[in-house]
Amino acid sequence: MNAQRGSTVERSIADLARALVAADAGGWTPDGVKSLAGQLGWAWGGTPDRPLLVTGPTSGDARLRPVGKYEERYVDGESYVELAVPLAAVADDAAAQAAAFRAAREELVAALGKPSVMGSHGGMGPFYDSGPLWGAPFTRWRGSPNTLELRAGGSGPELVLRPTGPAENWFWRQGVGEEHSISGFFGSNRDPANAGLGLPGRWTARSWETVSTSLGDFLGALPAEADALGITIGMPFYGRTGAGSPILFDVACDGDRLALGCFAPDGIDPAALGWGTLAQYPDTASIWSDDARVWRVDAGGPGEPKGHALAEMLVATARAVGVDEPTDLIVGGEADYVDGYHVTYYGLGLPTG
Repeated sequence: MNAQRGSTVERSIADLARALVAADAGGWTPDGVKSLAGQLGWAWGGTPDRPLLVTGPTSGDARLRPVGKYEERYVDGESYVELAVPLAAVADDAAAQAAAFRAAREELVAALGKPSVMGSHGGMGPFYDSGPLWGAPFTRWRGSPNTLELRAGGSGPELVLRPTGPAENWFWRQGVGEEHSISGFFGSNRDPANAGLGLPGRWTARSWETVSTSLGDFLGALPAEADALGITIGMPFYGRTGAGSPILFDVACDGDRLALGCFAPDGIDPAALGWGTLAQYPDTASIWSDDARVWRVDAGGPGEPKGHALAEMLVATARAVGVDEPTDLIVGGEADYVDGYHVTYYGLGLPTG
């Protein structure tokens, strides 16, 4: 394809989103996407293997994703599965990336209303793409035949228009039960747009090594993703032992800072396992007051938590308490409800109860 001049008009993020929602991709066929480009005032560019729509904005041209070997089994006549528009080029650190995503999300919410779906792609997005290391949050305005998504891209937030069916078909088919078959977390609300939304099954961690990996990935990205999404996470963990299923941990991410609390039974030395006190972490007083029985760690803000070290500490503590198997470490059901969304933590591989 020969590159042509695209529109020189800079749209706001809100105006761009409205234009994408109103556009007709004609079934995402070649002719339909050419018509879409014309509706948006953009021109063809790139190559047949890596087609672009020349948009004009300094943040970069829009990328079209053709159907290839990773997409073909999930489509139903579409030749393309997404159009991704970069919104900004942002410094390569978690705090800056989260802030840019949050600003774009707030503008989109003001324009389009609350998204019907939100979450994190974790380490594996639609069609097996890998996400940014700092975190992979997304918000989604589900529709038919197309869905609009704000997602974390390689250099900053991206606005993505895609046919609804293929990506949802891909997601649903990942529920095969194998370890790490799905990552991240997925939340949906009661928006009528979610009628007919299918959700995949979950997988179960079969070893403590798997728990350390999955929990480490989750904790390392959590403050950046929570900040980007504007959510607060409160996640208790219970441990099934011969003495019952007492609460062992509390993972709290309020705003953009991650803190972990430990409710250790008698006979356990939390300090030897890496836990600290209120005197060491005074900022956690707003979460667990001055209760000396709660051991704690302030893990920091976006980009700061040492996710895998934290996960190993949690696993070592659970095993010291007498939690024998990963299936006996249970995520409290309280964590399933976040800001009006019902959330499934697919990437953890742990039971919820």
